[in-house]
Amino acid sequence: MLLFGHIGITLGIFFVFSYIAPRLKTIIDRRYLVIGALLPDLIDKPLGMIVFASIISNGRMISHTLLFSITLCLIGLYFYDKRSDIVIITLASGSFFHLMEDQMWNTPKTLFWPLLGWSFPKDNIADGIAFLLMLLKESFMINFPKDFIPEIIGMMVIVIFTLNWLKNKLSKTNSKDEGIKKEITKKPPIETTVFYIIGFLVFGLLSVRAIIAL
Repeated sequence: MLLFGHIGITLGIFFVFSYIAPRLKTIIDRRYLVIGALLPDLIDKPLGMIVFASIISNGRMISHTLLFSITLCLIGLYFYDKRSDIVIITLASGSFFHLMEDQMWNTPKTLFWPLLGWSFPKDNIADGIAFLLMLLKESFMINFPKDFIPEIIGMMVIVIFTLNWLKNKLSKTNSKDEGIKKEITKKPPIETTVFYIIGFLVFGLLSVRAIIAL
């Protein structure tokens, strides 16, 4: 999945689930969710395809593993419990969505690393920088094959979010959000937070599988 697919679909799932469970807005920060949705590529692609291209030649390595997302989530839960800091747990949620959107279950050796071996599959890419620029360019191109459906959906969600943000900015108020903020003045305990995060991720997995099946 490309740039807009990762951002838009992750935000769209957050929007739907937070509408069902408004308290999620006290646990997940949309800004860091966007960064988390891109985090595995921000780490792995420069390292695997530019810095260590001659050795690894792969844009999906450690940050595309369950180990990375689970470790990040555990660190996030620790900081949430000790400091009520939601940044890391939000990044972890976004990174997990990235794995689902990349359909990493099709590459179990990477997804379950290092259980199936310490090495990562290699790609036959001669010029990593040119390949990354090509991926970025394709993110902005409107094509209509089946594989591009997630990108189109992602773009639509981003447009909707942008228009909604502008509307709220101009009106300087959002009665529903204000009501939630007044009603929920304290973040939920760690046990409730884990429950919400698991529900969010399961809902996201089902949603991603449904989108991919289109």
